[in-house]
Amino acid sequence: MPYCELFDVCPFYNDEIDQHYSASIAAMRKRYCKKDNSKCARYNVFKALGRNRVPIDLFPNDEKRALVILS
Repeated sequence: MPYCELFDVCPFYNDEIDQHYSASIAAMRKRYCKKDNSKCARYNVFKALGRNRVPIDLFPNDEKRALVILS
């Protein structure tokens, strides 16, 4: 399966994250950015509302917050 179409521009994938979270972040990047982005909260907000409506601090696994943003 191809990488997410936002792979090159997504702040979550491209920002440097505190090393304390590096294992968790790496697992999320592998799951959401490099495999199946259909359940990525960031991607779903992007597709529905546009790139400028994706909060910088929205994590890919934060589906509940994405639903609030989308409602």
